[in-house]
Amino acid sequence: MATGPQKDPELVKVFETPQESEGMVVHGLLESAGIESAVITGEAQDVLAGVGGMIIRVSAEEADEARRVIEEYRNTSAADDDSDDAEDDSGDPEMV
Repeated sequence: MATGPQKDPELVKVFETPQESEGMVVHGLLESAGIESAVITGEAQDVLAGVGGMIIRVSAEEADEARRVIEEYRNTSAADDDSDDAEDDSGDPEMV
C-alpha cells in the first residue's frame, strides 16, 4: 500500500543570536551531539554577511536535548572565563 508524502517535522527555536559566529558554534555543537539543526539567518545576511542574526531550530522531539547541550556549553564557557580571570600577569594561575 502506498503512503502519502511525509510531513516535515515541526521545528522549534532553541537558540537565537545577533552574532553569526556564535550561531555557527551552537550549530556545530548540536550537530556533533547528533542533533540535526536548521540555521535561519536574518534577511540582511542576504546582502551583508554577518549582519541580521541567526536562529537555530531543531525538531520538537530533540528540543529539550538541544537546550541541554547549549546550556552545558554556556556553563563550561563561563567556567573557562572565570579560570582565565584567576591568572596573574605572569600567566600562572593565581592562588585565591
